[in-house]
Amino acid sequence: MTTSPAEPVPAAATEPADTEPATTPPAAEPPAESAAAQAAAVESAAAESGAAPAESAAESPASPTEAPAPPATDIVAGPGGVMTDEVGVVTGDLTLRTEVDGYDVAVRVQYKDADEWYTVTGAKAPLHDPKDAGAIHAVVVGLLNRPEG
Repeated sequence: MTTSPAEPVPAAATEPADTEPATTPPAAEPPAESAAAQAAAVESAAAESGAAPAESAAESPASPTEAPAPPATDIVAGPGGVMTDEVGVVTGDLTLRTEVDGYDVAVRVQYKDADEWYTVTGAKAPLHDPKDAGAIHAVVVGLLNRPEG
């Protein structure tokens, strides 16, 4: 039977009064972003900016008992280089790493394949959630990687 919007709904189509109305279950929260998804987001951001991911962060999965390796990405410093607390300006091919210590984050840089790491000036901050380090890393890579000069 077809009814128009102006016609009343027949009584047989309504629910009986003695049954409980159907309830919709509450919407489930979306699952928390996995470490693999965060790593993929960092890789994607690095690829968009032309940066090459550093081998240590992309290829060495952490064991369940040790903390995951901090995200690291190879970048090319733009004109003027990257200012560090320890040695001043560093230029050229660099590796950028975002380190988390509890609820603090620090961005560090090294000449590619060197042993010494330097703290990027102004790149220490408290974190609301340590999981935010991947997003912070992607933003810093986007700001500091200037392969075109």
